[in-house]
Amino acid sequence: MTVGERQQPPLKQKMALGFKSLLRFATGEEPPTAPDLNSLFPATDPAVDGDDCTRDCESCHVSYPRGFKVETHDLLYGHVKGWSTHVVVATGKSDWVRDVEDEKGSVMEAFGEAASPTNGRLMLSASNMPTPSHTSDYSEPTTALVLPAFTVIENITPAAVPHLISSYINHAPTTESPLGPITLPRSLTVPDAHELIARPSPHRALILLCSHRTRDARCGQSAPILRKELERHLRPLGLYRDLDDERPGGVGIYFINHVGGHKYSANMLVYRRPDAFGVDGVERARLQAAGEEFTLQKPLAQKRTNGEKKNREMEAANGNEANGDAANGDGEEKDKKGGKEEDGDGDVGAAQCIWLARVRPEDCENIVRYTVLQGKVVKPASQLRGGFDRGRGLMSW
Repeated sequence: MTVGERQQPPLKQKMALGFKSLLRFATGEEPPTAPDLNSLFPATDPAVDGDDCTRDCESCHVSYPRGFKVETHDLLYGHVKGWSTHVVVATGKSDWVRDVEDEKGSVMEAFGEAASPTNGRLMLSASNMPTPSHTSDYSEPTTALVLPAFTVIENITPAAVPHLISSYINHAPTTESPLGPITLPRSLTVPDAHELIARPSPHRALILLCSHRTRDARCGQSAPILRKELERHLRPLGLYRDLDDERPGGVGIYFINHVGGHKYSANMLVYRRPDAFGVDGVERARLQAAGEEFTLQKPLAQKRTNGEKKNREMEAANGNEANGDAANGDGEEKDKKGGKEEDGDGDVGAAQCIWLARVRPEDCENIVRYTVLQGKVVKPASQLRGGFDRGRGLMSW
């Protein structure tokens, strides 16, 4: 295919897309106006990013099981269903019943039964994020992450879900919202339920991997392999965070349920704060030519709630902060912060979500190097399914 030539879908996909187009016409639905493949996110370019962006990881010695096959001919970009808000619920599990809204007694079931948000489609995911009780008991309050607000909501019960939607999600930024300070309450009083506490997520970026084995065995096989490989590349940078590790500035990796397109396994969603690590504009090729090292810039101090500040102060006073680092056993030095803590105002949430598919272990090094750190896509033609960029007002739907 020559430069500038538009890639054509295979016949089977072309027929399916033609049917969808006719259906949209019959129902009066507006045709999609998504930006083209190369406009939503910058693609890596050896002239700018160095020759490493053209090579898969040479030190990767793990692989998927024999017989792990995925569809490789369909065009991926522009065919995901758009969403406004993404809610990721902590369950402490990495596999669920086929439809997570059928998990009896769960917060996911409550979302399925509640009225839809007024500000657009909600995408609901169950996740392996640990619950406060460190069990999978749905009778206990749990935690959820609301995206793109990048906000953690604590003490959620099924009874609190309608109030959470009406009083918080309906007023939270969506994938179509321009970047701006999030002004939402830090707590919500819910009748006959626990008080809901909201706080900014400590992470600068978040990687979500489908692990839903009940829907497709390939998802259950690929997610643990990819997590280990991502950890291998994040840890030397001091960015890897375990499930319970909430030190600010790192990258969280969570397993979630089916997101669609399991025939394109592995699916990976990367949420990033604006210029998450201060290197979006760095040209690696220029640094290499000048013999300079690529180094991460210290991002803006992560906002903390007053409660988190108080806990940090108590830990420091008790000498527990250093002990906590040793317990993590990861050899990473905790970020030392001097001066006055910020009060949480000014947080704008996630600027981007980059949705990739057909991800393999050998892709992980460059996904960390270019996608997580710099917001670029290494293999857009074969791996980019879609996403959004709030900073530029662009979405793939």
